[in-house]
Amino acid sequence: MERTHTCGELTIASIGEDVVLQGWVDRRRDHGGLIFIDVRDRYGITQLVFDPSYEEVFKIAKELRSEFVITINGKVEKRPEGMINKGLRTGEIEILVNKCEINNRAKNPPFQVTEDSSISEEIRLKYRFLDLRRSELQKNIIMRSRLMSIMRSYLDNQNFVEIETPFLMRSTPEGARDFLVPSRIHKGKFYALPQSPQTYKQILMVSGFDRYFQIVRCFRDEDLRADRQPEFTQLDMEMTFIEEEDVYNVVEGLMKEVLRVLLNRDVVTPFKRLKYADAMSLYGSDKPDLRFGMEIHELNESARNSEFKIFKSTIESDGLIGAINFKGGARYSRKQIDNLNQFIITLGGRGVLTAKVTAKGWDSSLSKHFHIDDIVAINDEMGASDGDLLLIIAGNKAEVRQYLGRLRLKLANDENLISDDKFNFVWITDFPLLEWDEESERYVAMHHPFTSPKSENIESLIADPANVKARAYDLVLNGNEVAGGSIRNHNLENQMKVFKLLNISDKEARDKFGFLLDALQYGAPPHGGIAFGFDRLVMVIANKKSIRDVIAFPKTTAAISLMDGSPSLVSKKQLEELGLALINNDAKKSS
Repeated sequence: MERTHTCGELTIASIGEDVVLQGWVDRRRDHGGLIFIDVRDRYGITQLVFDPSYEEVFKIAKELRSEFVITINGKVEKRPEGMINKGLRTGEIEILVNKCEINNRAKNPPFQVTEDSSISEEIRLKYRFLDLRRSELQKNIIMRSRLMSIMRSYLDNQNFVEIETPFLMRSTPEGARDFLVPSRIHKGKFYALPQSPQTYKQILMVSGFDRYFQIVRCFRDEDLRADRQPEFTQLDMEMTFIEEEDVYNVVEGLMKEVLRVLLNRDVVTPFKRLKYADAMSLYGSDKPDLRFGMEIHELNESARNSEFKIFKSTIESDGLIGAINFKGGARYSRKQIDNLNQFIITLGGRGVLTAKVTAKGWDSSLSKHFHIDDIVAINDEMGASDGDLLLIIAGNKAEVRQYLGRLRLKLANDENLISDDKFNFVWITDFPLLEWDEESERYVAMHHPFTSPKSENIESLIADPANVKARAYDLVLNGNEVAGGSIRNHNLENQMKVFKLLNISDKEARDKFGFLLDALQYGAPPHGGIAFGFDRLVMVIANKKSIRDVIAFPKTTAAISLMDGSPSLVSKKQLEELGLALINNDAKKSS
């Protein structure tokens, strides 16, 4: 028997047809006289009816259990009135089975594929081959596939050339640890798996390919979280003879096309733009979620006349008094406010001060430290009215912004202020070129060492590095950074200045990036680009909380594949072939 239809295809228009279906047993219901089986494939579910008048077939039906693989032949019939399932495309029909073949039997599964609630992620990842049968995961993976197809089609129409770059390259310092691959032929030497194709795509621009892209695997040996994996996928793009506006136009067109084709949604372009400094001061984050308000207000000037010791010392030390207005929050109980206070303490702060706004002023211990005119002025500044709750934190500027940014998100989630139906894009621009690293006591690149400073800052690059702005940009969607890029240093002299600021000596630069530095001396055109975190973009569009739900075979947060047991030990012979020996850390510690 050869399949004539999928399990999600048949409708009332098919009544009377002889059909062949193949799939997995989803559910089995024995009603005594009749046996009902739901058969499932990735397209849907169809109800089968086994009648005892077909003795041989009915005998087989008695054997069927969850996840058996079957092939059936039968006639499409209309379901009896009252038995219609409007939730299924196939819900008006059923198949009266006259032939049935068990293609393969299945052990009792560790969890029901049809259930979605209480399965631990550890079990799901160990039995990923079963987990991937679940319709929710299959929808995610299919969406991922469609997204790749849409992107390729759009970029092809924009004259981009898809070019593959090597997976085995030399180790270069790009922020995270490299995954190293030992060479068997050249013992003692190593390849590195690429953290990104950054240097190669710049080489391609020098080579005259004016528009390049690839959907590429990248590798970073770093601590993991819900939106990170040791191996991940990027949509990588680069263009020559461009400015920032050119990147914005291509990317906005791409996002508009993706959401139109994938979800039949229209997004307004151009996207909002927000300077890095404004994003940090208003939202406490360089990836702000703009689906709701609750911006941060800086109250240093408004609180300058206050006699409150904490405020006075904060202002004197050039700190920040920051606040957010939680509309309607005055209804919060003492316990709820204590929970907010504890939340800030767990982040490392000293807590949060509160003021309930009333028609007469503030219901707060803070009110005695303020003149009524100052209270009115602060209420006006924050758009606060009767029934609102002001949440105030004072201290170090960066910490206050961070704490209020996190508090803002917590309240939005607790109060269901965020609409999952919105797609809110924003460009973050004007990043600092460098940031000071306290641990190493030196400047490090905020994006990467190939990012170009703004032209007006080149002269002050050495004299005033802290205030140099980068020609860098991030695309943020619903509070998630989904893409980031920059205009690059195409001039060798400027690139060497940046290396000098990063404490990368001429020798180290030559050793690590000599091939790129050579290329910059042979007519490198102005160029720039952007890279999408493809997994993260799928996660946001699919409205999932973890990228593990949109990757077929992800690792755990400990970078372990529970299904195949990697990473694993290798044989002594394999190590000898590579010229490697393992250090016994336990023996080393005991000695």
